[in-house]
Amino acid sequence: MAYIAYLTHGGGPLPLLDEPGHRELVASLKELAAAAPTPKAILLVSAHWEAAPVSFTGQPSPSLIYDYYGFPEAAYSLRYPAPGQPALAERARALLGDAGIPATVDGERGLDHGVFVPLSLMYPAADLPVVEMSVHASLDPAIHRRLGEALAPLRGEGVALIGSGSSFHNMAVLTGRDRSPAALEANRAFEDWLRETLADPALEARERARRLDHWRDAPGGAFAHPREEHLMPALVCAGAAAGAAGRVFAGRMGATNVSSVLWA
Repeated sequence: MAYIAYLTHGGGPLPLLDEPGHRELVASLKELAAAAPTPKAILLVSAHWEAAPVSFTGQPSPSLIYDYYGFPEAAYSLRYPAPGQPALAERARALLGDAGIPATVDGERGLDHGVFVPLSLMYPAADLPVVEMSVHASLDPAIHRRLGEALAPLRGEGVALIGSGSSFHNMAVLTGRDRSPAALEANRAFEDWLRETLADPALEARERARRLDHWRDAPGGAFAHPREEHLMPALVCAGAAAGAAGRVFAGRMGATNVSSVLWA
């Protein structure tokens, strides 16, 4: 049985550029990879691709999309030559179709930094087939849980399902423009809530789903995610995990607490 993981992938390419504020995050992602069984292939849901209907990459040799700006030149020569797997893209599309969820396969799109940055840390050999999946452009929590539920059979086929986003994504705080006590307290409060919601074994599956669907009501929720695209991959993972509790891998980005979660 392959694993499920929700990853905080960091600020653009910074985790690959030895940026001091990302060192704890980098260590947490490597620790998570070491704890996870090696899959046959990876289906990765990236916060940096929004589509309706949901779409999957279908290139056999996907290129990289450097979807960031203002970074050192080295950030634009990064390489991650993992193979694609068109058959996996078609299988995932079919699973969604069976669940009544329209989906498409994009034969042109490459892999954005939500894919190649964390996978470069976790699987530096780039030898596992990778298919990227978009989040749904509606950014509706319940839809994303349904996506995960529909894709769950892939685990039994050796495919790891990874959601790549950020447990905390208030850019004013992450870039240092707001380091007020209130901002850091909101960060701490939401991280505590998210870790409990995804990883407390005492929570029933129904309550876990209810909390995730109403994440904006959580302490610090709307502040942690002024726009919710970086949280939606966590909802896909929670849906695929069928209400089970995961294991938290805590990290930091500068002054902020962040989390990744593994279901294995």
